[in-house]
Amino acid sequence: MSFHTPTNNYRHRLLPLRQQLEVQNGWLRERLETVIPAIMAREKMDMWVIIAREYNDDPVMPTLLPQPEMGARRRTMLLFCRNADSSVDRLTLARYGYGDFYRPAWNPEEDGDQYACLVRHIRERNPQTIGINLSREFAFGDGLSQTEFVQLADGLGAELMGRTRSAERLCLGWLETRIPAELTVYPGLVEMGHSLIAEAFSTRIIHPGITTTDDVVWWMRQRMQEMGLRAWFQPSVEIQAPGQGLGMPNEKAKEPRRLIMPGDVLHCDVGFHYLGLATDQQQHAYVLKPGETDAPAGLQAALADGNQLQDFHMAAMQVGRTGNEVLAETLAQANAAGLLPQVYSHPLGYHGHAAGPTIGLWDQQGGVPGRGDYELFDETCYSIELNVRKAVPEWGGQEVRIALEEDAVLSGGEMRWLNGRQTAFHLVG
Repeated sequence: MSFHTPTNNYRHRLLPLRQQLEVQNGWLRERLETVIPAIMAREKMDMWVIIAREYNDDPVMPTLLPQPEMGARRRTMLLFCRNADSSVDRLTLARYGYGDFYRPAWNPEEDGDQYACLVRHIRERNPQTIGINLSREFAFGDGLSQTEFVQLADGLGAELMGRTRSAERLCLGWLETRIPAELTVYPGLVEMGHSLIAEAFSTRIIHPGITTTDDVVWWMRQRMQEMGLRAWFQPSVEIQAPGQGLGMPNEKAKEPRRLIMPGDVLHCDVGFHYLGLATDQQQHAYVLKPGETDAPAGLQAALADGNQLQDFHMAAMQVGRTGNEVLAETLAQANAAGLLPQVYSHPLGYHGHAAGPTIGLWDQQGGVPGRGDYELFDETCYSIELNVRKAVPEWGGQEVRIALEEDAVLSGGEMRWLNGRQTAFHLVG
């Protein structure tokens, strides 16, 4: 991709906070009216019960509430009830209302105990399958606390409790599915991340021999703060150079060198939230030596290997395949091509490491039981995260590790980058 010239004005693309919340609420309304009925029908679930208390939120609760709500208050109960025509009634049993997003179904002064009221609603609806948020594999589907589970079980009794099922696939489906409006906006978020990296990896910020990796890290964190973006992890910047690879401490200093010098390969990892959606990106820069106009050919060849691994990975991402199947196919193609690959991709959406299939972990390249057995669905986003190693002739045969991470979408049965990918080093100098 061609990177945009770094400027100071890309921060002005962000909407004022009030307008951001209006956009998010518009998305929420559409999601409640389209995504919820679709996933409840897909999973053949008649009712979905979500219960959480203040400061002990279920992971899905904040994503189901309209802004400016930030999570459960006191005890919040949401009830989704599927009708014979597959429409879904949305009820809330809570002290505080949520406008017309949910119909109030509990008046404390008239209806008495909150749990007793919930049980009455469930008995009146007489659902055959009741989803509750319990999961052994996915934290996103395991938000019902022990105390709430016991109270629910006591209230429902053995017969109704026997109709409960794990709602983990409802949780994952809700969190991972992106609506068209979100996918229209998502490329702009990713482009902001690319612009942030391009400015960080430029002489506007880096002065070889003076600037350290920590300086760049904190510049990125500060810039996100100034722009109104919320970092969801601390950014990182590392150096590889002759005699110092990633994970190879400087023997004299007993720690990796942080001062950026000509001839260094820089690697960054950065991600943020905006409009409720997350980004996650890793790219590389090369610090030019005097007289150089580009990175050495050996480094460029290593980056090309990384792009080839991305191509194998993107081709393997097909609807219906599990994360483990995608991982196995990608590694098989890469190994056959003579690459030295690792793949550890993950879904992207409301969270950085989001709901959906696990596609390898850096220390589990044989697949991840359970979380890797979940299949890929359409209209979902991913952070394609991987690395390759390659010997660099200009470094005396020392290996460089090219770790790339770019954001992509599976839509209409096809994978595409949300805002391109890195195919050439950022050049500093």
